Amino acid sequence: MNRLLTGILAIVSLVAMPVLAEAQAPQGGPPPVRIRGTIEKVEGSTVTVKTRDGKTETLKLAENPRITAMVKATLADIKVGSFIGVTAMPQPDGSQKAIGLHIFMDAQHGVVPLRSGPWDREPGSTMTNADVTSKVESVDGQVMMVKYAEGEKKVIVPPNTPVVKFVPGNMGDLKPGAQMILIAGKRNEDGTIAAPGVNVGRDGAAPPM
Repeated sequence: MNRLLTGILAIVSLVAMPVLAEAQAPQGGPPPVRIRGTIEKVEGSTVTVKTRDGKTETLKLAENPRITAMVKATLADIKVGSFIGVTAMPQPDGSQKAIGLHIFMDAQHGVVPLRSGPWDREPGSTMTNADVTSKVESVDGQVMMVKYAEGEKKVIVPPNTPVVKFVPGNMGDLKPGAQMILIAGKRNEDGTIAAPGVNVGRDGAAPPM
C-alpha cells in the first residue's frame, strides 16, 4: 500500500511540475521570458510568433509541451468558489480594477499557487490568483471579493472586461492567427526561446493576461 501511494504521489508531482515552473519565477538566475503575440507559423516543434511590440520571436517547444487553450467566457461563468486569475490595476482605495479575467481548470486548483503580485500586462498592473468568495452586481459592472494565500482583495469588474476560461489544449490549437502567451520561457544561446508550455486562444479568444 505504501509503495502504491508513493507511486501515485510521484506521478502527481510530475504532472504538476510544468505548471509550477510557469507560475513561479526561479530563485536566482535570469528572470523567465514572457511572450505575448500572434502565431505566424508552426513547423514541428518550432513556433514563430509576432509579438505585441512588433518583434518576431522563435519558440522551441519542449518534447511534451503543456498546451492550454483559452476559450471565450463571460462574467456569468464566474461563480462563488471559482478559481480565477485577475489581471488588474490597483486603485487608490486599495481595490483592484480588473482589465482581464481568466478561469482556471478545476485540476489547477492546489497546483497553481494562490498569490498576488506585480505583473507586466501594463505598467503598474498586478496578477492575483484567488478563489472568489462573493459577487455583487453593480450599476457599473460587478464587485467581487477574492481570497488568496496572504489575504483578500476587492475587485471591480467593468462590463467590458475580457474573460476567458482555460481548457485542455493540444498541438492543433497552435495555428497561424491564434493569439498566445508564453508565461515562463528561457532564452537559448541561439536567440530562440525554450517553451515548456503555451497558453493559446481558441476560436478567436485572446489572452487577457
